[in-house]
Amino acid sequence: MTYLDFQFLDSIDAEEFRAGRPFPWVNPRGALTEEGYRRLIETCPEVSAFEPLFGIARSHGQMPHDRYSLEYRDDLDVAPAWHEFVAELRGPRYLSFVRRLFGVSWLKFDFHWHYTPRGCSVSPHCDAKRKLGSHIFYLQTSADWQPAWGGETLILDDGGRFSRSSAPRFEDFDSVVGSQSLDNRSLLFARGHNSWHGVREVRCPEGSFRKVFIVVINDGLRSLVRRIAGPLRGKPVAGY
Repeated sequence: MTYLDFQFLDSIDAEEFRAGRPFPWVNPRGALTEEGYRRLIETCPEVSAFEPLFGIARSHGQMPHDRYSLEYRDDLDVAPAWHEFVAELRGPRYLSFVRRLFGVSWLKFDFHWHYTPRGCSVSPHCDAKRKLGSHIFYLQTSADWQPAWGGETLILDDGGRFSRSSAPRFEDFDSVVGSQSLDNRSLLFARGHNSWHGVREVRCPEGSFRKVFIVVINDGLRSLVRRIAGPLRGKPVAGY
């Protein structure tokens, strides 16, 4: 079986994507096949395998992005479906899709899950410069998640007013557009100097989580330079 619906992905117009405002983004339903989506939903890793990341200071005075996180590795003890899915993401057809939309040839992908519990949020921020963008696959369905609980990524328009080295609040932005996050939705966006986004406080019941699987789209050349230069400088190289 296949997990990515390549016929659907090929139908996404690259020029329309790059012309998106306030930065390039698209929030389609159906990037995954229905069977593939169902299999991934049914085999999500247990939160016990995740690393808790809470209270970690962020740059520029931004609030911590509290969550449980799990980095994908080839030897990770997860359901076979997830290894099969990552193999497709690493394959030539998905790579060709991302190259076409971003207009960049040399790419490197990293993968991780984030589970966010009740009361946590993702404050407005722009991603690190080493990233070209992200493809967020939402792992909630209308059968197990209520829209009132939140969890959707918000696309934030600052009108070009804020430095990325600042900490604006949601109410400081000129407009806020919420992505849809249920029933086989994903969000693909390109990082830029004003690619502000975030997630308001999650209001799900205790024991439930906002669940996402993220493809981090990195500049391949920049990643290579970092991996070479980091050890030479005595600094560890983060995966994303």
